[in-house]
Amino acid sequence: EEIGAHFPKAETLLEATSKANNANAVNVSVEAYAEVMNAVAGPQADNYHRPDELALAHKQASKRALMAFDEVANFGNRKGILDARNTVLAKIEKDYEVFISLNAGRNPLLGFETYILPTVIAAVSYFLRFIADFSCSSWSQTCRAGSEVLSHVYMVVFFFLLIVASTKAKQVSELFNRIKAAILVLSDGGDKKNIKRD
Repeated sequence: EEIGAHFPKAETLLEATSKANNANAVNVSVEAYAEVMNAVAGPQADNYHRPDELALAHKQASKRALMAFDEVANFGNRKGILDARNTVLAKIEKDYEVFISLNAGRNPLLGFETYILPTVIAAVSYFLRFIADFSCSSWSQTCRAGSEVLSHVYMVVFFFLLIVASTKAKQVSELFNRIKAAILVLSDGGDKKNIKRD
């Protein structure tokens, strides 16, 4: 059994420099990727992008990152360079998952199913009650009972939506602001077209 200190495997100056250069190339390329993607879907970005738009930005950012890698990692052991390149690709894929998640959180339609289904149920109930009240005679117990059930259904749904809206007041407010901004952009575009025609 050997006693004493265990030293790391001796490397030539070229190998050590190549390793340091590859590590630097990994950092530079990951930063190049993050710079492009942060502008599109990072924490400070405001707009939601469709998945295909985000995938295109990811493709362009990945290409830029690998170009940055190739500019820096250009000497030394070929296997070391390939390993470093694979590290970059793995980090890029991991970061892309984060950007997908951040972008999904900005989707203005996210959570709309919470409102759409109950709203449809309430609208159908209200419509059926209107038909029942309009078409049935006042002496029919069945019509009256059906009308009351339908009125209870849309009132329950109304209060459910009210409770959901109050718990998500900030999100609802942001949603209305987005809709308002979209309407303003569309109306300004229309006004400009009318001005040009005149």
